Amino acid sequence: MARALYIHWPFCAKKCPYCDFNSHVRASVDVEGWQAALIADMRAEAEVAGGERLTSIFFGGGTPSLMPSALVAALLTEAETLWGFAPGIEITLEANPSSVEAANFAALAGAGINRVSLGVQSLDDAELRFLGRLHGANEALAALETAQAHFARVSFDMIYALPGHTPELWHRQLERALAFGTGHMSLYQLTIEPGTRFASDVRRGRLMPLDDDEAAELFDITQDTTAAAGLPAYETSNHARAGEESRHNLAYWRYLDYCGIGPGAHGRRGGKATVRHKKPENFLKAVSGQGNGIAEVRALSRSEQAAEALLMGLRLTEGVDLAAMASRFALPSAGLVDESALDRLTALGLLWRDGSRIGVAPPGRGLLDALLAEVVADTLVEA
Repeated sequence: MARALYIHWPFCAKKCPYCDFNSHVRASVDVEGWQAALIADMRAEAEVAGGERLTSIFFGGGTPSLMPSALVAALLTEAETLWGFAPGIEITLEANPSSVEAANFAALAGAGINRVSLGVQSLDDAELRFLGRLHGANEALAALETAQAHFARVSFDMIYALPGHTPELWHRQLERALAFGTGHMSLYQLTIEPGTRFASDVRRGRLMPLDDDEAAELFDITQDTTAAAGLPAYETSNHARAGEESRHNLAYWRYLDYCGIGPGAHGRRGGKATVRHKKPENFLKAVSGQGNGIAEVRALSRSEQAAEALLMGLRLTEGVDLAAMASRFALPSAGLVDESALDRLTALGLLWRDGSRIGVAPPGRGLLDALLAEVVADTLVEA
């Protein structure tokens, strides 16, 4: 049964260079209509994934920090009625660090949001322009200060390994970011995805990304600096003080059930993968016609579930328990991982093993994708 709820708000205040929901920019939104649709979708999920109190709720998507606070309050009231809230429930909202959105923080806190995640990404105006962000560094810092005044827990994102990032430059930037005293930070390396503007610039010679060795050095600096500041990595790119880890994201990485509602939302519950209609109009039509916004429900084989659980769980510093996983998915422990690869990578100090629990050792964290490709059993991935 699901103990986490993801609510996707699809609308952006203005055309966003990052969001793939650019077609969802609206001059105005029928808030009452969307409230009714999201509540109907939520009720449909609760019928099949109820029974346990929620430990986390996450508002993500386009620009959820511009949602009317009354809508947020109505959705939280309905979620509490349907599932109930566990003591100390974490209720997170994603926000862009703009002055317009920061102005809504007090109302959102009053509606029940108790944690915010800010997409700061850089504290340098030139880097923000390179990344295509619409905010400036001073605006981001003002939003961060406002968030810290209104929410009990605050996290913000930074992107590193940008062209021109040297170890000295990134270390100074990271030290400055850590000085703001948030209990959680998400630190991502720049990746060049196919089909993006960055990929086109690389192909045309306009952009020279850092090579693998340079990026690896910055990754090591990130791990050492955050650990020294009391925010060690608990996941490959996420760092937190003890007790301030993102409970919602831990539900994903520990492969717990979660419900996803709203346009484009994904979910995992009862061994099934759910996908909502992505286009807002199609979502609304589905809710009207069938009582929910689901576009697809697909039963996952035990092997598929185990593969997903391994691929997610090995991102965590805590690793995974193979015996518990074998019991959960009714699969032999020996069939979950490639034992010869596990032995070899453990001998190299890239993985660790403690009884039935395995994980990625600090020297292997920067090589995570390559390690996962070797250690997760081919029979699971190919299932």
